[in-house]
Amino acid sequence: MLFLQHIIFLKKINFEKLNKNCSNEIGDEGASGLGSGLANCINLSNLKLYLHSNEIGDKGASDLGSGLANCINLQNLTLNLEDNYIFDEGPSGLGSGLANCINLSNLTLELNSNKIGDEGASGLGSGLANCINLLNLTLDLGENEIGDEGASGLGSALANCINLSNLTLYLYSNKIRDEGTSGLGFGLANCINLSNLTLHLNSNKIRDEGPSGLGSGLANCINLSNLKLYLRQNQIGDKGASGLGSGLANCINLQNLILDLWENQIGVIGASGLGFGLANCINLSNLTLDLSSNKIRDECPSGLGSGLANCINLSNLTLDLSYNQIGAMGASGLGFGLANCINLSNLKIFFSCNQIGDEGASGLGSGLANCINLSNLQLRLNCNQIGDKGASGLSSGLANCINLSNLTLNLRSNKIGDEGASSLGSDLANCINLSNLTLVLSNNQMNESKKFEVISKCFKSKRLVVFIKEIW
Repeated sequence: MLFLQHIIFLKKINFEKLNKNCSNEIGDEGASGLGSGLANCINLSNLKLYLHSNEIGDKGASDLGSGLANCINLQNLTLNLEDNYIFDEGPSGLGSGLANCINLSNLTLELNSNKIGDEGASGLGSGLANCINLLNLTLDLGENEIGDEGASGLGSALANCINLSNLTLYLYSNKIRDEGTSGLGFGLANCINLSNLTLHLNSNKIRDEGPSGLGSGLANCINLSNLKLYLRQNQIGDKGASGLGSGLANCINLQNLILDLWENQIGVIGASGLGFGLANCINLSNLTLDLSSNKIRDECPSGLGSGLANCINLSNLTLDLSYNQIGAMGASGLGFGLANCINLSNLKIFFSCNQIGDEGASGLGSGLANCINLSNLQLRLNCNQIGDKGASGLSSGLANCINLSNLTLNLRSNKIGDEGASSLGSDLANCINLSNLTLVLSNNQMNESKKFEVISKCFKSKRLVVFIKEIW
């Protein structure tokens, strides 16, 4: 990049077109040349450099860092080195360079799909620790080989970035265990000005101590308003989930929360602990909670329901409890809690493949009857041993949701016969504001004439525009 060596007054460079939609093969030599050129651009304030899938190794990445070290006036930097051949030396070199860029306020660094281990992550962290003026940081280190030492090193770096307002950190598909997760939490505890945090720790080796440590750190982030926490496909049990809940209990200013704990080992105690934590988050407006494919039995949703009962400002709720072992008491307890959430306008409840039966479906319906402001509702209750009584109890509650505009109701593979189907049709016809209805009743026990009767009754809803049915 000889031309860069003679352009010292540039304030903005965008190399997006160099490699945005296709890969080149510039390798180490090309990256080193870029670094040499950038070293002369001392007045740069804005730089975007996309070099993904370019066969760049440690030397090229390090030389880029050496060049950036001269760009002391950089305020905004986007550097994409995804899917290259970078091991440990390269990120350490990058970190050394970035340590000089003390005026950085916005940094996006994408190093996912490389071969970075603990040494590289720690080296990068050491450099970032100098960037104390960072306000917005996105760091993607997913699909590498980072373990506890590397994650803790990154946590130590974050502890210095006390002015951070927005942080997105991707560490999915690494080798992080409890110690590393706790180390991240320790660092986040210093980031008291964080208002938006997204943390991806999917597919690691995290058990119980890690989420508890992470929760302890989050407890200090009292200004958080938006939190997205992805911990799916780990080995988190009751203790870890409860510890995480305890931390969230301090985040009283949270308005938007996504908590993804799909496919862990959380049982009754852990899920209830999460519920108790959420009970303090009274300012929550939007909540997505995925606890599907865990080890939750009957009592748990009651604990969750008790917590949600305090979240009276909720307007949007998505709750996925599919593929657990929840029975009637749990579903009824959840319904009881939802009865307090009178401001809900959008609700999705996924209960696929549990054992809630008639009593659970009826209890859920009783709770929903209080949610009179609901306009959009999705209920997945397939494979739940629901019979006529349960279908009737559920639909009786839905008949009270007079403001429903869009309803998706999946009752596939249950034990609903003619009586239950008839009640469903009659009650849904009472939802006079329904404009879009998706009704799934296949693989139940009703006869052919009753199926046509259900369809006929639903069409009596005068505002119905779209009716998607899967009954046979």
